[in-house]
Amino acid sequence: MSKKAFVALVTCFNDDETINYAATRAQVRRQVAAGNNIMCAGTNGDFSALTYDEKVRLTEEVVDEVGGEVDVIVNAGMPATFETLKLARTFDRIGVTGIAVITPFFIACTQDGLIRHFSTVADAVQTPVYLYDIPARTQNHIEPETARVLSAHGNIAGIKDSGGAKETLEAYLAVGKSVEGFEVYSGPDHLVLWSLQNGAAGCISGLGNAMPDVLSGILNAFNSGDIAEAERQQAIYTAFRTDLYALGFPPALVKRALYLTDPSVGASRQPALLPDREQDEKIAVILQRYGLMAA
Repeated sequence: MSKKAFVALVTCFNDDETINYAATRAQVRRQVAAGNNIMCAGTNGDFSALTYDEKVRLTEEVVDEVGGEVDVIVNAGMPATFETLKLARTFDRIGVTGIAVITPFFIACTQDGLIRHFSTVADAVQTPVYLYDIPARTQNHIEPETARVLSAHGNIAGIKDSGGAKETLEAYLAVGKSVEGFEVYSGPDHLVLWSLQNGAAGCISGLGNAMPDVLSGILNAFNSGDIAEAERQQAIYTAFRTDLYALGFPPALVKRALYLTDPSVGASRQPALLPDREQDEKIAVILQRYGLMAA
C-alpha cells in the first residue's frame, strides 16, 4: 500500500484576524496539486485560537475544496471530552476521512483518563479516529502501552506522533506492526523517510506548507522504490527544517515563511510571534537559499 503525505494546513487570516476562507482554499488547491493530503485545524492551523463555529466552517470549506481528490483529517481535540465530542460528531457529519484527537491540554491526565477520553470519542462517531500525541504542547503523553490498549478499539485507526523522539516513534511503530490496521503517522519533518522505511503509514507535516513539492517528492520516490531520490529530497527537507526552526517556534515560523512568499495567508492569530523585521530578513535569506523566494 502506498504511503501518504498529509500537510498540517495553515489557516489563513485577514488583517482583522478573521479567517480568510478564499485564501485557505487556495492553499488547499496548492497542496492537492502537489499530491499531498490535508490535515486541518491542527497545530499549524492555529486550532487553539479558533472558535467552535470557525472550526466547523473551516472543515466544510476544506472538504468542499478537496472534492474527494485527497484525504482530509481534522483535529477535534480540546481539553474537555464534552467539547471534543461535540466537534467530533459535527465533523462526522461533514464527511472527513479521519478525525484526529489531540491529547487534552492544560489538564493533567492519567493514562486511564486518556483511554477513557479517546474511547468515548471513538464510540460516538463513525469516522475513523486518530490519536494525536504532541506532549511538548499539551503536557500529556500517550504512552506506547496506552496506544496499544486503544489500538484494540474498532474505530481507532492510528496515531500521529509529534513528540520528536525517535524512541517513542519506534514504540508506536511496534504497536502498528503488531496490530493489523493501526496506522502510525510521523510528525517530525526530519524523520519522514526514516519512518516510512520503518513501517509508518505516512507523515503529517507542518513544513510541507512551505515546501509541498519536496514533501511529496519524498513520498513519491519512496513509493516508487527510488530510495536514492527519497534520500536526496529528505536531505533538502531536513536542512530547511534545521535552518528555519533555529529561529523559534516552528508553527509560527512556517506561517511567517509562507507569508513572506504569499501575503494572502496572513499572520498567525497567536501572540507568540510579532512581526519582526530582523527575523523576517533571516527567514528571507533561508527562503532564498532553498529557491523558495527570489533574491
